[in-house]
Amino acid sequence: MDEDIITLGGGCFWCTEAVYEQVQGVRAVQSGYSNGHLASPSYAQVCEGDTGHNEVVRVRFDPAQISLREILEIFFVVHDPTTLNRQGNDVGTQYRSGIYWHRPEQAEVARAVIAEANARLGGRVVTELAQEHNYWPAEDYHQHYFANNPGQGYCAFVVAPKVEKFRKTFAARVRRD
Repeated sequence: MDEDIITLGGGCFWCTEAVYEQVQGVRAVQSGYSNGHLASPSYAQVCEGDTGHNEVVRVRFDPAQISLREILEIFFVVHDPTTLNRQGNDVGTQYRSGIYWHRPEQAEVARAVIAEANARLGGRVVTELAQEHNYWPAEDYHQHYFANNPGQGYCAFVVAPKVEKFRKTFAARVRRD
């Protein structure tokens, strides 16, 4: 397999997208909405909290360069998997911690990494694990948001520190191109 895909919910998709766009071996990242019940939800609808959707990123990666395990290890460092329906000041079910698999083998890897994180974090991990369903890409203005708006307040004070944490913790994994 020359490409794999996993969908991750780690709070605001701007943060998660900005981190994975920096990861060596990641080919593409798309912000979207997943695992809700509404067809083609808008950002406003998802923010109301009635759609069941989570703000997510679809991460396409080259498994010859980075494993799913490594993708998930980064995930558990750059967000707080112990806060239910919340990341910092972002509160609501759309900000829940979630790993949404595309193949059953991915669920097995995710279960193992969740168990390791849970042991490290005292049994407090609330990360949802489910098959991805009802995915919809976010509106165009959400795509590559941090790259396009680095000086915007939320980006400067919330997204940038998460990107910096990734860069320091996983220096060998930072994209060099």
